[in-house]
Amino acid sequence: MFNLKFLQKNKTVKYGIPMLLLVIGGSFGLREFTQIRYDSQKIRKRLDPSLEAKVNIQRQPVILEEEYERLKEMNLDEWKNIRGPRPWEDSREYQEQQRRKLSNKD
Repeated sequence: MFNLKFLQKNKTVKYGIPMLLLVIGGSFGLREFTQIRYDSQKIRKRLDPSLEAKVNIQRQPVILEEEYERLKEMNLDEWKNIRGPRPWEDSREYQEQQRRKLSNKD
């Protein structure tokens, strides 16, 4: 009986042990929840078999090389930098202003 009252008044037993149990138990619980999350992401990321048949992983470097050759043929020295509309601006109105400015300069 004496030991039980002493343990109830002891701050380490009253606050320390529950805190350790919470931290250690929480890490195990979080591990389980994150594993569920990653498993569900794997399932979601899978391609349809019909789409997977169209995507050929071995052909990907060839596609990049073709794109590089196409870009190499383009004339990149004579391009004009046009600012896009800001979120608070009306995009159609801003595009009209840009077209008017470009037509006045030419």
